[in-house]
Amino acid sequence: PINSGKTTLISHLIEELPEDYIPFYVNLRGRFITDYEDFLNVLFEIDEEGEVSNVTEYVKSALKDMGAVSGIPIPINLFERIFEKKDKSKDMFKYIEQFFVEVSKTRTPILIIDELQVIGDLKIDGLLIYKLFNFFIRLTKELHLAHVFAISSDSLFIEDVHSEAMLEGRCRYLLVDDFDCETTMDFLNKYGFSNEEKEITWDYCGGKPVCLVELANAKTNEKDVEHEAKKFLKIRTSQILSIFDGIALGKIEYSEEALIGEFKNFEEEELVQYDKVNKEKIFLVERNILFIDPTQRTIKPQSRLNLLAIREVVRNA
Repeated sequence: PINSGKTTLISHLIEELPEDYIPFYVNLRGRFITDYEDFLNVLFEIDEEGEVSNVTEYVKSALKDMGAVSGIPIPINLFERIFEKKDKSKDMFKYIEQFFVEVSKTRTPILIIDELQVIGDLKIDGLLIYKLFNFFIRLTKELHLAHVFAISSDSLFIEDVHSEAMLEGRCRYLLVDDFDCETTMDFLNKYGFSNEEKEITWDYCGGKPVCLVELANAKTNEKDVEHEAKKFLKIRTSQILSIFDGIALGKIEYSEEALIGEFKNFEEEELVQYDKVNKEKIFLVERNILFIDPTQRTIKPQSRLNLLAIREVVRNA
């Protein structure tokens, strides 16, 4: 789900890694990537001072003081050489493989790409994403050079990835969900929440980190926790109702009845199984109201707040 703390978790993982692991973290969030050149500029961390022509030589010098880096280091002259080639993807993968071969002689590389869905539609002689996944399989399952984490908050993108035969038996799916009740209570205890305030917070926010932080800030600023929680619900309900304004104005093609029908699945349940995805479900997932887990074929509201807002909308429909 969105705002469940994936990036924070990865940052913590990087900080806690033993010294025999070395992470290479690439965050695509907020990056405007329209072509291959854009992607290369994000993927690599260009070393403006590096002027070596041999990857082995470069890795030996770079590893001396290398910690966590935001991209894969590459000397400027080798980067420019990749740009000059017609088949850039072939040279890009070749460099990364050689780089990891050298790194793996002393440490285990971990490649982390956050918000991978950003390049989901990027085409270079076919979809880039499929070339990437084939390369990830080569790095991990064939060469055993590195661990690769591909992170996304887009459950429709994950569903597309999950359906690809090339990944069957070659990857694991890890759900980074909201906090459970015990973790939530531990968090709230740090901010001096009373038992009543903790109950209110769990009822409205569940374990959604971003919502918990908002109420913790409200508590710190001596605001009434229940008042703030109710305000959050009112805002989210209004945001969902604005969809029906769009339908009435002809800006949204779906019928109010069809969307309400999807919402009614959650009148009594918090999570339901689905047989197949319809266009209404896809629309509500795109609007970050619902979350699909394709590995279990389940669907649920993106958060406790969304669940309450959905029930409020159905109640007044």
